[in-house]
Amino acid sequence: MAAATSPRKRHAREMFADLPGRYDELAAALSFFQDPRWRRAAVERVGAAPTDRVLDVACGTGLVARELVGRWGCRVVGLDQSAEMLARAEAKRAADPVLAERLTLVEGEAERLPFAAAEFDHLTFTYLLRYVDDPAATLRELARVVRPGGRVASLEFCVPGGVWLWPWRLYTRVGLPLLGRIDSRGWARAGAFLGPSIERFYREHPLPRQVELWEAAGIERVGARRMSLGGGVVIWGTVGG
Repeated sequence: MAAATSPRKRHAREMFADLPGRYDELAAALSFFQDPRWRRAAVERVGAAPTDRVLDVACGTGLVARELVGRWGCRVVGLDQSAEMLARAEAKRAADPVLAERLTLVEGEAERLPFAAAEFDHLTFTYLLRYVDDPAATLRELARVVRPGGRVASLEFCVPGGVWLWPWRLYTRVGLPLLGRIDSRGWARAGAFLGPSIERFYREHPLPRQVELWEAAGIERVGARRMSLGGGVVIWGTVGG
């Protein structure tokens, strides 16, 4: 019997169903064009060989998958629970001969990956853990499908500290919903959701706690780098033996 869908996951599916059409452009613009830079930084931590297979979880429209192929020449499997986001990724894959050869797309959930243990050389995930019910269990599942010695790298929003906290709060509480409304009601809803969602996650899982969860999942030598005044964070590590 299929597992029941939680309110958190149902909300994520409904929200992302409204966003794919202009997701790439608006994600970049609304982050003051920092989002592409953060993605490149996460991909740089993978260090894949051309013969490697990399699993990109929560691949969305394929932005990180495309960076992985372009940077490392590896083969990539992109997985996402949103059929709408995957449709945008498939359109880009079909239009690019290199992506068409090296990228495969799969619909599925991070909590229940349809892959064997140690099937992949490396793994990436982006903006994922705020949308799952059990981040610790999800990290264990992600680590399960990576071979010992393989690298895991992630990108997530973060909460700035010091003098940047209140400007960030003003932008995420007021600026994002207003700017999103210019495009569509879907982006307005996403903009209003984002700031409170990020702060709630970091109250429950501050960065040191996230590092502990990675280590408890069997990922070693975990590092983290805050970027853009603390608005984003890249976390990486190596799956132990």
